[in-house]
Amino acid sequence: MAVTFSDLHTESGLKSLNEFLVGKSYISGDQISKDDIKVYGAVLEKPGRDFPNASKWYESVSSQLASSFPGKAVGVSICGKTAAAAPVEAAPAKEAAGDDDDDLDLFGDETEEDKKAAEEREKAKKASSKKKESGKSSVLMDVKPWDDETDMVELEKAVRSVEMPGLFWGASKLVPVGYGIKKLQIMLTIVDDLVSVDSLIEERLTVEPCNEYIQSCDIVAFNKI
Repeated sequence: MAVTFSDLHTESGLKSLNEFLVGKSYISGDQISKDDIKVYGAVLEKPGRDFPNASKWYESVSSQLASSFPGKAVGVSICGKTAAAAPVEAAPAKEAAGDDDDDLDLFGDETEEDKKAAEEREKAKKASSKKKESGKSSVLMDVKPWDDETDMVELEKAVRSVEMPGLFWGASKLVPVGYGIKKLQIMLTIVDDLVSVDSLIEERLTVEPCNEYIQSCDIVAFNKI
């Protein structure tokens, strides 16, 4: 069963402790325990000769604590009001609650400058994450062979063999032109910042090795996506 002590900084408190320790070595048994440490901490100094049981207990706890803390102590004095002021602790707590703005700022409350900086960071983050993707265009192209003997299967393979970042080949079909000649009509999608249709035709489709099959290319339709 829990034992309660109060006002151990006063003579009446020490008297109750002294009476409790009659025939006892420690607070809760024959060995030192956390209960002894707790009570020891509440007793400001070694009880005088008027409290022999408490004095003997205090010395016993002190000696055992000393063996647990081998460092050399130089002595510490605690000045000002001590336990007698304990009941008034609620008042400082209230004051602290009233001074939240001052105290909590030290532990993370945002000032106006902090909020402004956070907003700027957020805007910069959104701007970088929402960079507009380069525009795309859909293109319909006619690819004409040299003559009716040109292998149109190989011609289409040559066209699709051209690979560039931002270039995507789509559906295709063969369209009759006349005199047995057919042209390849093919869809492609391009990323505008990466692919120039003129360069695609002049530098890739109508030069070696593609020009073995391709005579010329014409843009039939060009639409922004």
